[in-house]
Amino acid sequence: MHLAGTKGKGSTAALLTAMLRAAGYRVGLYTSPHLHTLRERVQIDGQPIAPETFGQLMAELAEVDARLQRAHPEWGAATAFELVTVLAFLAFARTGVDVGVIEVGLGGRLDATNVILPDVAAITRIGYDHMAILGSTLAAIAREKAGIIKPGRPVVSAPQEPEAAEVIEAVAREHGAPLWLGGRDWHVAGNWEQFTFRAPRWELSGLCSNLRGHHQVENAGVALATLPWLAERGVTVSEPAIRQGLATAQWPGRLEVLRERPLVVADGAHNRESAERLAGAVRECFRWARLWLVLGVMRDKEIERIVAALAPLADAVFVVERFAPRAAAAERLVAAWQGAAPEKPAWTFQSVAAALAAALDQAGPDDLVLVTGSLAMAAGAREVLGLAVSDPREHEVLLG
Repeated sequence: MHLAGTKGKGSTAALLTAMLRAAGYRVGLYTSPHLHTLRERVQIDGQPIAPETFGQLMAELAEVDARLQRAHPEWGAATAFELVTVLAFLAFARTGVDVGVIEVGLGGRLDATNVILPDVAAITRIGYDHMAILGSTLAAIAREKAGIIKPGRPVVSAPQEPEAAEVIEAVAREHGAPLWLGGRDWHVAGNWEQFTFRAPRWELSGLCSNLRGHHQVENAGVALATLPWLAERGVTVSEPAIRQGLATAQWPGRLEVLRERPLVVADGAHNRESAERLAGAVRECFRWARLWLVLGVMRDKEIERIVAALAPLADAVFVVERFAPRAAAAERLVAAWQGAAPEKPAWTFQSVAAALAAALDQAGPDDLVLVTGSLAMAAGAREVLGLAVSDPREHEVLLG
């Protein structure tokens, strides 16, 4: 399985993996980025690869890379992402997984993962992100994502804006690849607590997803739509396994409830569309007296649009500016906030821990504290509340 898309590809991969595991298959899952540990990117049977295994494989690959550099200096050194991608493939092959679920890192056409010939490809919802690399129009971005489509291999797509759908349909026709497009060939209806999936000669009702929000219903639809194509390759998933997998799937940092009273929710929304989806999902899934927003955004994102999507929800914002090396300056976030909600207060903090502590001091038991703007923000909140730990030296140790 190969998955591309702007939004929801990690959640879709997690939902598909959960269904396959519930059916008894051994599944390798490769995703990026990670929340707390680089090893999360390479999972086998729901568990990150062991530190010693990761280190051994990386040492082996570093030696191969050094030989290649000596033989072909014009190639240059492999990037960290390329090394971890090959490491995942090697780990899955040596472990003997039944199914590999591989998420694209960025784009698709030129991504390091696009050396595989998948049994099924899937494209989740396409939107505006990484525009400096992928292009400034939906058609240009869709063309990069559709680069994972291979001759004769089936592809499943989420519902898309017409501009993106036209590109995906054209690339699929060019490659003779059967295409199931959401909203045309398959459909979902309902909410995350109870929804229906319909596809040619197949319908399931009363489904429930453990991942909250209407957008997760669409992601579940993409995952479900791949199953008939996988069945043609001998990978069958029964209806009980489908229901169990959807109901138990885990994907931390995505509309995740970290604690109750006050409710603390973390989400990795980091672009305009995901912020808009998050705002809708929060309204759909939760009730609160006051909402306190803890926000940090990377400097290359559409900050004003992200803030505009989230400001109507919140009573105040706690801006974090040093949660990551690429974090946007607090001044820019505060300016965006004052433009969107001049009557609502904004405070600035140097860490997720300080901002979250201040928000919790303000919050009453019926309030909601929403931590978002980046997966690094969600990870920081999880660590502050004792749900995970990270080693800041790990990247250096594991990748040398």
